[in-house]
Amino acid sequence: MDCIFCKILNKEIPSNVVFENDKILAFYDIAPQAPIHVVIIPKIHISSANEVNEENSKYISEIFTAIPEIAKKLGIADSGYRIINNCGRDGCQSVEHIHFHMLGGRKMSEIF
Repeated sequence: MDCIFCKILNKEIPSNVVFENDKILAFYDIAPQAPIHVVIIPKIHISSANEVNEENSKYISEIFTAIPEIAKKLGIADSGYRIINNCGRDGCQSVEHIHFHMLGGRKMSEIF
C-alpha cells in the first residue's frame, strides 16, 4: 500500500507527534492552515468516512474521545478549535486514509 499516513504509522516517514495511543496518532500538519494544525488518524487503514462501519467505528470514537485531551495539551481547549474531515474528491480529501484536522490558535472564518 502506498498510503502516506500508513507510512507515518509504520515510522517509515517521520512526524512530529502530539498524541498517540494504541488506536490513534495525532501529529502536526506539514502545511499548516492555522497556528495550530494537527492531523488525527486511526492506526488502521480506513479509506474515508464512507468506509466507517461497526467493526472499525471504535477507532473514530477513540479520535473524538481524545480530541478534548489533545486540545487541552495544545492550549486551545478554552479558546476553541475546528475539527474537519474531508471525504472524497469533491470534499477535497487529499489522502485516502480517514483523518481529522484540528485547527486552532486563531479565530476561524465563518465561511467554509
